[in-house]
Amino acid sequence: MTAIPPADFSLPATSGQTVSLSALRGKKVVLYFYPKDNTPGCTNETRDFGALHAAFAAAGCEVFGISRDSLKSHENFKAKLELPFELISDADETACTIFDVIKMKNMYGKQVRGIQRSTFVLSTDGSVAREWRGVKVPGHAEEVLAFVQSL
Repeated sequence: MTAIPPADFSLPATSGQTVSLSALRGKKVVLYFYPKDNTPGCTNETRDFGALHAAFAAAGCEVFGISRDSLKSHENFKAKLELPFELISDADETACTIFDVIKMKNMYGKQVRGIQRSTFVLSTDGSVAREWRGVKVPGHAEEVLAFVQSL
């Protein structure tokens, strides 16, 4: 049985880029979905992926962070953390819907719709090789890197 690649998307990213899944075929790709720029957990997770970027690149893998934040917010977040990879703005929840990461969450006792911290590794044929949902940040980027290196 072969894995079916997720539906394609084409979304704006930092550095004036547009990222589409179809254009990434032939490469290993990490897509990590996070709730919001400049929040503690998201900052730590993004820093961790940034710190390991050279190892991901050496494994032939591109890394992209995705949230519903605006491109302006992403550009500021990327500059603040000096990130070596692009952040994708999914304001209309296109990729979030494809990967089913929008969930009801409790925030200060209220139910709110938000991104469930999730990571997906896409293999060179574009299919999902592995997924993590409800991610806990400490050690996560290292675990994803170890998986990518095993492919």
